[in-house]
Amino acid sequence: MKVVIFGLGYVGCTAVGCITSQGHSVIGVDVSAAKVEALNAGLSPIREPGLAELIAAAKENGRLSATVEIGDALNDADIAIVCVGTPSGVDGAHNMSYIAQVSRAIAAAIKPNRAETGKGPLTVAYRSTMRPGTVDMMIAPIFRAALGDSFKQGVELVYNPEFLREATAIEDYFNPPKIVIGTHNGGPCATMDALHEGIEAPIFHVGYREAEITKFVDNTWHAVKVAFANEIGRVCENLEISASQVHQIFVSDTKLNISPYYTRPGGPFGGSCLPKDVRALQYIAGDSGSNTHLVDSLLRSNEAHKHHQFQRVTQGLEPEARILLVGLSFKADTDDLRESPAVDMVRKLLDAGYRVSVYDPSLKPENLVGQNLGYAYAFLPTIDTVLVDKATAEKGNYDVVVATNRTINDLMLGDLPVIDVSKIA
Repeated sequence: MKVVIFGLGYVGCTAVGCITSQGHSVIGVDVSAAKVEALNAGLSPIREPGLAELIAAAKENGRLSATVEIGDALNDADIAIVCVGTPSGVDGAHNMSYIAQVSRAIAAAIKPNRAETGKGPLTVAYRSTMRPGTVDMMIAPIFRAALGDSFKQGVELVYNPEFLREATAIEDYFNPPKIVIGTHNGGPCATMDALHEGIEAPIFHVGYREAEITKFVDNTWHAVKVAFANEIGRVCENLEISASQVHQIFVSDTKLNISPYYTRPGGPFGGSCLPKDVRALQYIAGDSGSNTHLVDSLLRSNEAHKHHQFQRVTQGLEPEARILLVGLSFKADTDDLRESPAVDMVRKLLDAGYRVSVYDPSLKPENLVGQNLGYAYAFLPTIDTVLVDKATAEKGNYDVVVATNRTINDLMLGDLPVIDVSKIA
């Protein structure tokens, strides 16, 4: 294929080298004359292990050229890949001026009758990190303004984030953790699938916004991991504990610690372990002068999520609506109420004036003992009156049913509206 790459920084130059090595022809476009001259001389404008060799080979084989002007480069191109920078603006948001400028330049350079030439629509793929909604709200309108409402006949907009680390960019290009291709309808894009042919990785065909937010989620998670590791490291060092041994133990657990567990958006954390141990670590960190700001934020974030779910559950409900909550304990098939998010939900609902019933077959107030008993009556003193049996739950005329766990599967509720809080992100 013929590929035109806009922006010859780290991402763009890596793409130049890797794509040409696959046998495709590439034209690089950049406003920097120095970068263009370097590529036309078969030299890499950036330092990245292995890239100089790929670019030299591409130039020698006649598969690479570069220019500061688009000219007619797009006339017979199959794909245009946008890799221009989106640096931080003064308010912290991305500066989208380069994206807007290059989008306008591409739109102006596309022949209106391209679809009639037999070449088909030009795939314009964006790899720059940008706010979710950018393709829909900024880029598509630019192409529509230049080419008319039928611009999709000549242009196929795609968002295809990259997952490259400097110093290992070539290895990452050919062995990515995943390939994400965002399109207007979430379906496949033939030219992008062809571009990634031979690269083994999970492929996700999604909508624009799901693809656009991917890099934010990934990079923020990486930042969380670094900050968490350093906070734990400070605590360990201040307590004369071997941080390296603690890390070795931690990463050995690939069942829970380094795994998909606990990373799916849904219910808040609760139960007898997580909240109390987070509080205790906060105290230990403060007592040892470790300043664990990330750890300190966990309980506040969890409370914020509880309130978020309460707002979603009650959205649109009339005052004094009848609500059945299914599953009060921390986990299904247990009677552990300690710091159960469902207890907080019931308390919030009652405080707001709703008429609440609770069904949980594992709970019998008379069987509660110890801390579990104390917590139940301290935070939900009306527990004896809100609990109902299965028959009452199934025949009740409720305005909405709130499911907190799989206990909902035990009930026959007809066509009553059900809100599963585990799916409220």
